[in-house]
Amino acid sequence: MKVVAFNGSPKKDGNTYHGIKMVAEELEKEGIEVEIVHVGNKNVRGCVGCAMCKSNKDERCVIRGDEVNEWIQKMKNADGIILASPVYYSAVAGTMKAFLDRATYVSGANGGLFRHKVGASVIAVRRSGGIPAFNELNHYINYSEMIIPTSNYWNVIYGTAPGEALKDEEGTQIMRVLGKNMAWIMKVIDFSKDKIEKPEAEEKVYMNFIR
Repeated sequence: MKVVAFNGSPKKDGNTYHGIKMVAEELEKEGIEVEIVHVGNKNVRGCVGCAMCKSNKDERCVIRGDEVNEWIQKMKNADGIILASPVYYSAVAGTMKAFLDRATYVSGANGGLFRHKVGASVIAVRRSGGIPAFNELNHYINYSEMIIPTSNYWNVIYGTAPGEALKDEEGTQIMRVLGKNMAWIMKVIDFSKDKIEKPEAEEKVYMNFIR
């Protein structure tokens, strides 16, 4: 089994990365491969709402010149997904949001590419705004019909200078427990593949409240 983790921080080895690594270490102990993709230092533009991914049905965003389509395929082919971001003004970093807006739209427009994968969010923050950013990442996971593992608190770790999060004793425990629970859920799902039938996917119903 494999997990792909997306680091939304512009700092490759900052506290967001350390949060991911803490979760990854527990997954790797259980024989689960983890690949970390650095998103936050890339030039990624946001979704333009053209809906061409829905028309083309080719699992691709029509915007070219970045790695978003490659990342979408990594998510499709993985068993688990970790979305991680630092906090900017009580929200997810802009590059990460631009990527997720497009990736989630493509997934939904192509039959739910991320459906029933195990998805977890990780947040690194200096002081406050961690919970709103955590909720923001979870919106993408929830919309995609992923399965969400939990920890013993919200998945937020604290630190300012790179590596400072390692001193957050409660935060490190949160990440450790998250990794253990994520590995367990992935194993349960893998074990049940040929034993329990998945619920059939439904065509998305769209409504506009303007009559």
